[in-house]
Order: sequence, then structure tokens, then C-alpha cells
Amino acid sequence: MKIFRLEEANAQLPALRPLLEAMVRLRRDLAIALLEAEVGSRMNPQRTGANPAAVGRTRARQLQTELLALADSIKAHGWVLKDLDLGLVDFPALRGGQLVNLCWKMDEPTISFWHGTSEGFAARKSLSKRRA
Repeated sequence: MKIFRLEEANAQLPALRPLLEAMVRLRRDLAIALLEAEVGSRMNPQRTGANPAAVGRTRARQLQTELLALADSIKAHGWVLKDLDLGLVDFPALRGGQLVNLCWKMDEPTISFWHGTSEGFAARKSLSKRRA
């Protein structure tokens, strides 16, 4: 497990943000493709053209592969994706000699919060002058 200093984690945000934004878009597109596949499977396939269900399933598989590749990239950097809906990512860090998570949300300009490893987003605490 990689351990980040606050300055180091903040320096990672310009690389992380576009990956997370791409994941949000891909997940939205995946949901649409799955819905289209479901609707297509309920329709009678037309005699001409592609079967809408098969097209939707193929597109969904492609999007899922792309989404998993981005998740693997995030993991490879040592970042911990906690909640894609919130755009929430944790960075393992040491604070006062204890292992904690620096907690960042995609709409925040910098990392300003932390929480214990057994806590979650609801237990976020503001970073004080004391650095992680």
C-alpha cells in the first residue's frame, strides 16, 4: 500500500480528476447501453439491420472493459476509489503516526479532509495546520 503525504496527494489530483470524470461518463454510458439492450431484447428484432439487444450488449461489454481499465489505473497509482457517485477517492496517509485516509471529492479543488481507516465519508474531519 502506498502512503501519501498531503502535498504529494494534492499533486496527484490533476492526473486523477480526468480519470474519474471519464469513469463517471463511462458508467453513465454503460447504464444507457444496458437499458438499450434490455429494451431491444423486449422488442421483436427487425428483419433488416442489427438486433438492438445484441448491439446494446456489445456496447455495454466495451464500456465495462474501459471502465475496469480506468479503475485498475486508479488502483495502480495507490489511490482508493470509494464512491463513483460522489467522485470520492481516498489516499492512505499517516497522521500523528496513525494510518488514515486523506479524503477527496471530485468537486473539491484540493484535499481538505481526512478520516480514520475504519471510518467513512460521514466521519470526515477538516485538516488542521498539522499536516498528514
